[in-house]
Amino acid sequence: MPRTRREFLRLASVAPFAVPALRASGESGVVSVSLEATEVWTSVGDRAALVYTFNRQVPGPVIEARAGDEVRIVFRNSLSEPSNLHFHGLHVPSTGSADNIMLEAEPGGTIEYRFTIPVDHPSGTFWYHPHIHGSAARQVSRGLAGAFLIRNEADSVPEIEAAPQAILVLQDFAIDASGRVIEPTQMEKMAGREGSLITLSGMDRPTLQMNKGGWLRLRFINASASRFYRLQVEDHSMLQIATDGGLVPVIEPREELLISPGERAEVMIRGDREAGDYRLLNLPYSRGAMGTVNGLDYQKVEVARIRYIEPSVDSWDLPERLRDPQILGAPSVRRTMQLGGGMGSMGGGMAMGGGMAFTINGRTFNENRVDARGTLGAVEEWEFINSTAMDHPMHIHTDPFQVIDPSTGAPIPVWKDTLLVKAGSRTRVRMALRDYSGLRMFHCHILDHEDLGMMGTLYANPSE
Repeated sequence: MPRTRREFLRLASVAPFAVPALRASGESGVVSVSLEATEVWTSVGDRAALVYTFNRQVPGPVIEARAGDEVRIVFRNSLSEPSNLHFHGLHVPSTGSADNIMLEAEPGGTIEYRFTIPVDHPSGTFWYHPHIHGSAARQVSRGLAGAFLIRNEADSVPEIEAAPQAILVLQDFAIDASGRVIEPTQMEKMAGREGSLITLSGMDRPTLQMNKGGWLRLRFINASASRFYRLQVEDHSMLQIATDGGLVPVIEPREELLISPGERAEVMIRGDREAGDYRLLNLPYSRGAMGTVNGLDYQKVEVARIRYIEPSVDSWDLPERLRDPQILGAPSVRRTMQLGGGMGSMGGGMAMGGGMAFTINGRTFNENRVDARGTLGAVEEWEFINSTAMDHPMHIHTDPFQVIDPSTGAPIPVWKDTLLVKAGSRTRVRMALRDYSGLRMFHCHILDHEDLGMMGTLYANPSE
């Protein structure tokens, strides 16, 4: 007998797959989490390593909240350096005790974060990580990252929710034979550090199970400081169902998937091949001049396996449309963001690393300077012009955006918060400054580039 869409939701409980991470779930509309950043010996992949952890694990616990929930996070810094949290992609305030990266916990200190997820916040895969300018790449590359999932019944798709899922936090580590982190050279910082050990949710080449004839949902988070992942599932197509900002209107088939630092992507895979193991591969990709450190960008690397198990007890198709498309209106403000940098590019601000700097509009980041001012409620269009020989994934805090289709000049109805601007290219995005006044950051998510100055600020003033 055919099942109703709502009956699909009950199938998830019997799916033969467990998410390889801890979960903190809210009750009575409140999600309470304690996170401690500490340096400990732990297992990274199949090796013992001295790394930075949240709650003594890599990656940190999965935080899960529903739209409308109040989130309370007590963050304790047990590192020997200042640290904090950024809630990457969440549309919450960037001030006060919410997603305020100007807050810092000194060694032994505590920050109590508190904010409410808007009732209209889309479901999606988000994440959290430190955001201390000058130390972001160091802290993230040593392991500090965790998934943050939002669920909203208003955009729930039962045929997707019914599938078993894997939350795959992509991280890379540079670890020596003794298990200690290898500090990058100045040139490696300039390129953006990479490590030779790639892990998925803390595991080295894990095996993911799926039912033959069934579905598997993969939630990818690129939590590496610099590494790009060009992913392919052997002999399978990936059906992309979501990007940074939640569901896409129409499912997009992908033979491969490029995910730059900070980006997320969700795909569905159908078990319609012969029983056996199929590799999840990271394919070669060049980030441009200086864009590889250890040569792995030019190799095909197995990062996981997908193994078919017993046949699925149910089969179903995905709907053709996942949500209604939304298009931002015409902008009232246009801005240009010129990306530059190199040796000696100091450009009006202090840079880290002995004269190396990356710039936006000729200036390096200065926390005491506001680079742009906007009006709350306004729609803005930004053009990123990358005049460097390296790719730069640009991330904007607080407000998601839509990429402008260069062939039509209209926004693509997909929500993003991180955008790859390839070397020597230009790309436009459109966003609305919604709900929250105050400071917003925008920066390259190759975190060494951010630390070396490629970050700016926009202050959203209340509308008159």
